[in-house]
Amino acid sequence: MGTSLKPENTGLPAPRLPDPDHADCRGVASVLSRVGDKWSVFVIMMLSDGPKRFNELKRMINGISQRMLTLTLRGLERDGLVTRTIFPTIPPRVDYELTDLGRGLQQPVKELGQWAIDHLMQIEAARTKFDQRNDS
Repeated sequence: MGTSLKPENTGLPAPRLPDPDHADCRGVASVLSRVGDKWSVFVIMMLSDGPKRFNELKRMINGISQRMLTLTLRGLERDGLVTRTIFPTIPPRVDYELTDLGRGLQQPVKELGQWAIDHLMQIEAARTKFDQRNDS
């Protein structure tokens, strides 16, 4: 009446191996989370017409905190989308500029922003309709 050590459920399917066509999904997801982040989009848009200083960007991007702008610029720099240039002046001057890779994002970001502007009223109407339907 003890425990049997005889294997019984041997008909289980083998674990599925990852699809090789989707092996890079995690990498793509990390890139999309960076370039799809709202602050990154704003920074890319603001840098599209040339280099800017930190405080210039902060003034141009309504609602962004100093910490969030710092984190966003650091992430964009890490991903090779933005360069940071320090000029040896007193006080030191730091400019941020899109790299060639970052400039490649200008058009898609601009189109995404334009799409949002063009469809804002429709989206707000859909949200209102959804909220009214789900509040009752």
